[in-house]
This record gives sequence, structure tokens and C-alpha cells, in this order.
Amino acid sequence: MPTRHIHLVRHGAADAFGELTEVGRRQSELVGRRLAALPVDAVWHSPLPRAERCARIIGAFLPGTTVREAAELVDHVPHVPADPGPAWAAFFDGYEAEEAAAGERLAAALVARFARPAETETHEVLVTHAYPVAWLLRHALDAPPARWLGLSCGNAALTAIEYRDGLPPTVLLYNDMGHLPAELRWTGFGPGARP
Repeated sequence: MPTRHIHLVRHGAADAFGELTEVGRRQSELVGRRLAALPVDAVWHSPLPRAERCARIIGAFLPGTTVREAAELVDHVPHVPADPGPAWAAFFDGYEAEEAAAGERLAAALVARFARPAETETHEVLVTHAYPVAWLLRHALDAPPARWLGLSCGNAALTAIEYRDGLPPTVLLYNDMGHLPAELRWTGFGPGARP
């Protein structure tokens, strides 16, 4: 049975202008080295510069692999809960209904394109942002839509999901930073103690 292997990568650390920092470039190189052992067919990236640059760095470790843009991977809010609760109320304050609907359409397009089996065995790397990673993980686990909230991931962390016909998705990895040395882990998160 053919398996579609999706390797999700949040882009490396970026500056306030959305460009990779030196830390982000190093993180991208290290995730590229880790993925080099796999038979990767394609690297897809968000249209945003930080994701594109990260994908190009990763692609350098995967000779012969195509690196292409996928609009569905852009950074976006995939779902606005009707009642986000007090912890998330400020995050969604002022979020317009049109914005929410556009985000849900984009989230549906993301799932339709990538969260499904393929006709042949394939390994694809998706370089994206924290929210699309959370949305695809939530979808793979068949969790309620609001559950994407709180599924954070670090810069250059790896999440792996497999899709096969007739079976639920298999989550192999989530937020794996094993390829990063301690000083390059946990970027992209707020302050706090980390394991």
C-alpha cells in the first residue's frame, strides 16, 4: 500500500522583518542534514521569505529534489473558535468574520492538497509556519477544530505524518528537535522552562 510521508518543518528562526537569522540558517542546515537520509521527492514551501529561504537551504542537502512554492502553506489562522475562552480571547479580539472565513478556506485547501494518501510512495517536505503545522497535526489526530490552539512547534522542528488509503493518518513525530544542539532548540516559543 503506497504511503505518503509528509515531513513538516517550521522555518528557522527569523528576524522582525521575516528574514532568517544566522541561527535560522544554521537550524535550516541541520534539518536539511537530517532529512538527507530520506528519499525526498519534493520540498514545498510557504510563499513567505523565511520559509522559502529555509526550504532552499534544506533543498541543498537533497540533490535532484525540486523546491517549489505552495500557497496553502502560508502563515494563517486556520480556525477561529466561537468561544475561545479567556486564555485566547485577546488573541482573537478584533478578528473579522471575513478574515476567519478566509483562514478556514485556506486551511481546507491545505488539508485537501497535503493531508491525503498519494497514488505512489512519496516523501514530501513542507516548510511552513507554526499554525499550519498545528492544523495538520490536529487534522491527523481527528481532534476538534479549536484544538489547533496550543499545539506549538519550535523553529526547524520536525513533525512527520503518514497517509495511507483506508487508514487514519499516523503521527510519527511532533516538534522533534533532536537534530538541533541545545542552544538552537526552543526558538519560536515564549519564555519558560523547557525540558
